[in-house]
Amino acid sequence: MITLSGIDDIKARVGQELGVSDWVEVTQDDIDKFADATGDHQWIHVDVERAKDTPFGGTIAHGFYTLSLVPRLSYELYTIENVAFALNYGANRVRFPSPLKVGSKVRMRCTVANVEDVPGGIQLTTTCTFETEGGDKPVCVAETLTRVFSG
Repeated sequence: MITLSGIDDIKARVGQELGVSDWVEVTQDDIDKFADATGDHQWIHVDVERAKDTPFGGTIAHGFYTLSLVPRLSYELYTIENVAFALNYGANRVRFPSPLKVGSKVRMRCTVANVEDVPGGIQLTTTCTFETEGGDKPVCVAETLTRVFSG
């Protein structure tokens, strides 16, 4: 766990990796709950029998399920202190180069890509790369934006 201690410390870390999270198992129950929460019940995610006949050999996670892991896994990697507050501002670019198969394990690697001044603080851009155990390419690469306010 890395502590980012204030705006100057965050600015000094551009280009640095903040760490790699623990592995998280992707279960069908988690995918079904995500489908219920979002209303996205496309069969490739929730119909285990039908999905067996696809090139993936089974169900796959929603892309947005993978993206929704950013906060959970970020909390494992870093904390921001000595600021008034920080909040999610969005994403610049999100790609899903490879499917995330149900039953696999996924983890996130996070790097400080950029920091720019905004009124009252900074905008922190992180590159979050999700990889699966034994996978040869990422299942998601996302540039996430966080607004950090100095107070």
